[in-house]
Amino acid sequence: MPAQLPPDPTLPPIEQLRAVVAALRAPDGCPWDREQSHLTLRGGLLEEAYEVVAAIDASDDVNLCEELGDLLLQVVFHGQIATEQGRFNFDQIALGIAEKLVRRHPHVFGSENVEDSAAVLVRWEEIKRQEKGGVPTESALDGISEGMPALQYAAKVQKRAAKIGFDWAEAAPVLAKIREELAEVEGAMYEGELRLEEELGDLLFSVVNLTRKLKLDPEVALSGATRKFARRFRGVEDLMRRREFSGDGMSLEALDLLWDEVKAMERAGKV
Repeated sequence: MPAQLPPDPTLPPIEQLRAVVAALRAPDGCPWDREQSHLTLRGGLLEEAYEVVAAIDASDDVNLCEELGDLLLQVVFHGQIATEQGRFNFDQIALGIAEKLVRRHPHVFGSENVEDSAAVLVRWEEIKRQEKGGVPTESALDGISEGMPALQYAAKVQKRAAKIGFDWAEAAPVLAKIREELAEVEGAMYEGELRLEEELGDLLFSVVNLTRKLKLDPEVALSGATRKFARRFRGVEDLMRRREFSGDGMSLEALDLLWDEVKAMERAGKV
């Protein structure tokens, strides 16, 4: 007889999931699951969130449903750990966000009126300040998590700075700034690793600023470019296999010709 029985199938699905996670964490459950903590699960949480985004970008509903389940597991897992430690529980997590959403949407759950989504965001920030006692923050950047991915962190910092007017009115000056930063990268090529890293960081920061000014998401833009590169690189590998080329000893010029051929095939709809 197994140490643990599957959850009661008549329970609501979320309760079945909570029961499964509790069983995995039980003394006679899974050794790996029992060893996990909030800290050890951080990487998995980020990975699952990115896989959800990838499924959305691919318009793959089957995979999206599965990936959302994996992400939900992370939330339930953290709730179970906190319950065991007597810190908080899953019900507090769910109730807390439900109450927050009601509180921050007085135009839906109250009598207030808003003109558009921009007004919604303004009101949202006002309510956030009220929740914190109305005490003004020391900096417009307070509350931004430094743990988020670098591109998102840069965009968030820039958006906050823009709220107090520290921003260009249009994209053209940002392009000029990118050219300036690129020149500084070129000048730092032989001045040591630390200086080069700093200048490359400034260049990346300016590129993020351009995507923001153009109302694009830098994370999405870079992910798309990387997926495009991966797709075309696989196309190059496929041509090499079909033509029995070996990657060993092939010049960059020869590989570039294959790359251009794959691009041409894409444009012609042959890939």
